Amino acid sequence: MSGFAFAVSGGQAERLEPDAAPSRTADLVWAHLCVSNTEARDWLSREAGLPDYAIEGLIAAETRPRCTPMGDGALVNLRGLSDDSAGTDILASIRLYATAGRVYSVTRRPLKALETVRSRVAGGHVADPGDLIAEFATAITEELDPAVADLGDELDDVESKLDARGAFELRRGVNRVRIEAIAYRRFLFPQRAAIEKLAALPADWLHDDDRLHLSSAADRAARMAEEVEAIRERAGLMHETLTDLRSELIDQRSLVIAIAAMVFLPLTFLTGLYGMNITGLPYAQEPWAFDAILGACAAIAAGITGWFVWRHWTQ
Repeated sequence: MSGFAFAVSGGQAERLEPDAAPSRTADLVWAHLCVSNTEARDWLSREAGLPDYAIEGLIAAETRPRCTPMGDGALVNLRGLSDDSAGTDILASIRLYATAGRVYSVTRRPLKALETVRSRVAGGHVADPGDLIAEFATAITEELDPAVADLGDELDDVESKLDARGAFELRRGVNRVRIEAIAYRRFLFPQRAAIEKLAALPADWLHDDDRLHLSSAADRAARMAEEVEAIRERAGLMHETLTDLRSELIDQRSLVIAIAAMVFLPLTFLTGLYGMNITGLPYAQEPWAFDAILGACAAIAAGITGWFVWRHWTQ
């Protein structure tokens, strides 16, 4: 069983083994499990003594951000950046069950914010369950903020390079930004609602300063959700613009090909006619016939080209 535990009393944090956490008495006992198998169910049931509905929420294979009151505690699921790119989800989840004096958390994939929060707990900056969850909400939103801002910067770079000739590569970049924005949007909106619900939860272990920190994290999540929505719409419009530019370039090239065909069509007819191996062609035996046909072809080509230019068909 991989994981760690802390017992915090009087501002001092003591590192424990997970198996020792359920028996400790302190202002805060935090046990964290890093698992992806059924060991977590056995430990949470046998050692921690959690109810089945809390265990199911902690070990669920698929989760979305939520806050669910459960008796005297609450089950909280949050999503944050991960170092692990495997899977279809761009964000990794952390599931927490918090009650007075105790927090149990589970992750199935590496979560960047976990190390930040663990350092805060080890440094004595976290005193109770409300502080711990507020630290998670704050750390997750602080890490997501620059990631969302980078998506907007990438779109700004694409906008500055809009050109039909590079539309294919630019569209690939826009599509990638759009896919990431959709993935962020999928979790940011419910995460905002979950943090807001947690901040308003009537629980004794949530203090006023915890609620303020949670409200700040919820406001930041709301701003990121709105920015992600704007990025998604901008990416869609930019994709349409690049498609239009590409179509316009193809139309221009098709026009050039059509004009060239119109110029050479009568010339091909004339040269094909006099290229037939038969008798009776007018002036075919005259010594100046070749020069006359060549001059006629040049005059016809110049006339057709001049007509296209006069009609502005070449623009």
